[in-house]
Amino acid sequence: MIWIKDATLTDPNNAGMMTFDALQGTGLFQARLPRYTSYPTAPIFSEATRAEFQAHCLEQLNPDEPVSVYIHIPFCERLCWFCACRTQGVRSSGPVESYLSTLLEELELVRARLPKGLRMGQLHWGGGTPTILKPEMIETLSKAVFDVFPKSSDFEFSVEIDPTLVDEDKIAALAAAGMARASIGVQDFATHVQEAIGREQSFEVTHDCVRALRAAGVTSLNLDLVYGLPGQTQSSFMSTLGKVDQLDPDRIALFGYAHVPQMAKRQRLIPETLLPDDRARFELFGMASQHFRDSGMRAIGIDHFAKPEDSLCQAAEARTLRRNFQGYTTDRCPTLIGIGASSISKFKQGYVQNEPHTGRYNSAIRAGDLAGVRGHEMTPDDVLRGRIIEMLMCDFEIDLDALQAQFGPLDTVRKELLDIRSRFWPHLEVTAKTIRLREGSEPLVRLIANAFDAHRKPDALYSKVS
Repeated sequence: MIWIKDATLTDPNNAGMMTFDALQGTGLFQARLPRYTSYPTAPIFSEATRAEFQAHCLEQLNPDEPVSVYIHIPFCERLCWFCACRTQGVRSSGPVESYLSTLLEELELVRARLPKGLRMGQLHWGGGTPTILKPEMIETLSKAVFDVFPKSSDFEFSVEIDPTLVDEDKIAALAAAGMARASIGVQDFATHVQEAIGREQSFEVTHDCVRALRAAGVTSLNLDLVYGLPGQTQSSFMSTLGKVDQLDPDRIALFGYAHVPQMAKRQRLIPETLLPDDRARFELFGMASQHFRDSGMRAIGIDHFAKPEDSLCQAAEARTLRRNFQGYTTDRCPTLIGIGASSISKFKQGYVQNEPHTGRYNSAIRAGDLAGVRGHEMTPDDVLRGRIIEMLMCDFEIDLDALQAQFGPLDTVRKELLDIRSRFWPHLEVTAKTIRLREGSEPLVRLIANAFDAHRKPDALYSKVS
């Protein structure tokens, strides 16, 4: 997507364009749908799939296939009002130290069920705030992880960084553990926006963090920005984008703020009257998108941007881009093992989520049990639909030939294929081999992906599509 004046999306190589009003007629701005970082999505997980399934999947892993590992650190010293993640505030190191002890125990419980020779291709620490860990805690946790999951030859380690809660000693400890990718939450540098979301983070602090990360050998730096925040204007957000340029990130994630106070109670502190309306959100995204393109980045999927030499951009061009709980990724590992409270594991057989409540998670692990409490066992139809949705979200295209080569006849989704051609025909290029969104119609991709979702939950609290 490329931004031009008057709230219009277009592409310089294509004469077609989509205006805000044209998109509004599709129902885009009224829709609340999943971001499809998984299929099926977490709201349909049930308690019928628990720790027993989790243990079975771990035992059945193929040692010849490297796995990804996700470590969840749910603690924050401050709870940002805009955030809907599962986090809890702490004022002392005691709860963090106790939780670290439980993580080590869970790793041992997992080890007991793994086949010999299994290796790890990707490691990601998220939260919460992973950098709430002290340097010695970082060292302890990383050694424990590598002891259970030896690194594969093409191993990558990424960490989510809070610039206000990191120092050179913590960065050094992470670098010593092999961190090569870092993701920094920025959201917005405008002071009035930061005050409205309960997150103070100066440009100077962020700049110092970036400099320290680069000096420590970080080869890929991602910045998270959010549009649609209270008080955001095109002028104030453009100022933020200028400061982002000075940080010279390799990747950008540009997320739309999801206002779901029914689910995230802290969002009730944000006055809804300060939130930009649909047209303003559309214009904020379009302005930022054009800015990043003008700076030499390329658009990746619905909300990411990357330098041409970055592996994310190269994966998009090679059609090997994937989507998981961290968003767009180059990770090709077929299995993701989640460690920690609320973390989700993805196996070929299905998904399992650990107990979200930290206290109950601690109790389960210390009793010698795996912590899986809900999930979903995949059917062949789920696998097919999940691949179609991933194709759409990553490539804006359904490759019918590739699907038939992998799954055989597409009889179970034939109705949906016909339905989207009928409903979205002005926005699609259809051939015997592919169904592709036209240039400028990419904002509709979640609506089209949702047509293939056999587990739709009308009452689930999803974010706005726009």
